[in-house]
Formats: sequence, structure tokens, C-alpha cells
Amino acid sequence: MEPNSLSGKTAIITGANSGIGLETAMVFAARGPRVILAVRNTEKGQAARDAILNVNRQADVEVMPLDLSDLESVRFFAESFRSRHNSLDLLINNAGVMTPPYSKTKDGFELQFGSNHLGHFALTGHLLPLLASTKDARIITVSSLAHRGASIFFDNLDGSNGYKAMKFYGQSKLANLMFARELDKNLKAHSLSAISIACHLGISATNLFKIGNRDATGIFKGLMNRFFQPAHMGALPTIYAATDPSLKGGEYIGPDGKGRRKGFPAIDTPHRSAEDEAAARRLWDVSEDLTGVRFKW
Repeated sequence: MEPNSLSGKTAIITGANSGIGLETAMVFAARGPRVILAVRNTEKGQAARDAILNVNRQADVEVMPLDLSDLESVRFFAESFRSRHNSLDLLINNAGVMTPPYSKTKDGFELQFGSNHLGHFALTGHLLPLLASTKDARIITVSSLAHRGASIFFDNLDGSNGYKAMKFYGQSKLANLMFARELDKNLKAHSLSAISIACHLGISATNLFKIGNRDATGIFKGLMNRFFQPAHMGALPTIYAATDPSLKGGEYIGPDGKGRRKGFPAIDTPHRSAEDEAAARRLWDVSEDLTGVRFKW
């Protein structure tokens, strides 16, 4: 599946109203598929759609509401999509929240673990029938360098026994990577043509970076633009993972530069923290229990 051969296909991108998600949607929309912008704020989603159409008036772009911190919203999104579409070629699990003050989702999960991991886990599970029936579908899940050295706090997933924002962000991104790899194992075990690939964007200057509750501004934003790669470069690993025909599933894609922080996409090696197969299987079981979503192969 190459970038220029997306015509006639359908792609869902979560968090597609800004940053990496919007850059990914821009590239996809120029290559012919129907692109679904799955966003929490539909007003911002419509603005993103307008921005895409301003560049490419022929683009087929639709905005659909999706709040990954609300499992009912996730279920409703999937049901709405399945009622109107009979195939799904690309699911880009991109949306994320980074280092907020301690807070919980509507369902009582710690916000980062609940939104970044459990929301995408449930979304993928609900959409699995379409992905399984679409030839050579791909599920791309965006992890992060922050997974390095992170742990899954099975005895404190909700942060009620202590919370450090960056550690819990690392947990959520490790969970993303473990999920992507475990998903690919299961897809292959059930002889499905769909594949699952993880990626990370290195360090990119996007609006994911905040200081406390405030967007990064002024001097800090200037430093970001100088030392971090721009969003259009940060989007390349996602695009590569979604389209490169040589990938077989289970890979981890990231920038090829020093420290894997910047550069062009290439196959990366996960930190050993992601190689704990027992923890990955436990995470899968816990995720099914917490979300109530069982993957039906």
C-alpha cells in the first residue's frame, strides 16, 4: 500500500484536527482516500477539514465526533461508522494527551492511560470486524520515545495511589506499543490479512506540549521550533507505517536521526521495557476487562 495508491480506500485518523494528525490527514487527503477526522471538538475538526479543502478541493474529508476519554462515545463512533461504511483500510490511533494534572476520564480511568491507550484499544476492538474483512487493512498506533524505561503500574493504573504526570504518560505510551505488537500477533495467529504497526514521531513541535495547563508560548515555543522537528516531519513515521509496502506488521517506526529524535522514517528498536511478553498479555486482558470490549476474531 503506497501513498499514491490510496484512492478508493477509507482512513480514520483520531485527533486529526491539529498537529501530527492534521499533517497526516493532509497527506492522505491528497492521495485519494476518504479521510475521517475523528475528533473530540467538532468545531476544530471542521476548521481542519476547511484547511484541507483549501489545499485540495477534491479531497473527500468527513468530520466525526469521538471522545476517547468516554467509552460510550467510542462505541457510538464505531457504530455510526459501521452503519455507513462496509470497509476500513486504515485506522490511525494518533490522538493523545500529555502530562495533564491528575484527572480521570468519564469512566474513572486516569486520563492519559484512559484516553491514549484504553480509548484506542476499545475503538480498535469495535472496528475489528471491518478491519478483518478489509483486505490488507492496517492499524497504526502512535507510541512515543517516552515508552523507554516506562512501566505498566498494574497495581495503580488509576493513579489513586500516587501520580506523576510524566511517568503516567510513559505508561500510556508503553501501553500503546505493547498493544500494537500484541494486536499484530493476534491478527497473524488468526490468519487475517490486516497488520498492526507502531510508530513514534521523535520530538516534534506540536501543540501536545504544554506548560501546566497552558500552551507552550514565547521563548519555549521558539526553542521547540529550533531544536524539534516540525509537525510535517513528525508525521512521516505515521505515513510510512501506513503505506510502505515492505512492512509486514509488528514493526516500530521512528525517525532515523540521532537519538531517534529527528529525521526520516525507518524501523526502530523498542526499548526492552516493551519486550515483556507476560506484561503485554496481562495488559491486553486488563484492557478487555476495563473497557468491556472483547476482540472477536
